[in-house]
Amino acid sequence: QVHLVESGGGMVQPGGSLRLSCAASGSIIFYNMGWYRQEPGKQRELVARITSIGITNYVDSAKGRFTISRDNAKNTVYLQMNSLKPEDTAVYYCNAERSGYSQSYWGQGTQVTVSS
Repeated sequence: QVHLVESGGGMVQPGGSLRLSCAASGSIIFYNMGWYRQEPGKQRELVARITSIGITNYVDSAKGRFTISRDNAKNTVYLQMNSLKPEDTAVYYCNAERSGYSQSYWGQGTQVTVSS
């Protein structure tokens, strides 16, 4: 069982930056990691993903503004969010998927609010 603890959410003004952190209970070296977000009444969407070997991809709206990274030595995944827009407002969730397995693990979510 993988436990994920998220931090770094909060309220920022448009154009500001936040860095989200996702700390795992153990080694993540064999896991593909991702950040998802969900607004009330909407489907949860994939924002950014980084595979166990460091391959990344992003939702189009995040490209050029968000960067996902991982520090396997710290069992932690990050999402650096720059040039934030009001439409980025959502609850952001960390996800872990073991390579070659179907089970997904989720963090508790952290609120990101972009507002002036």
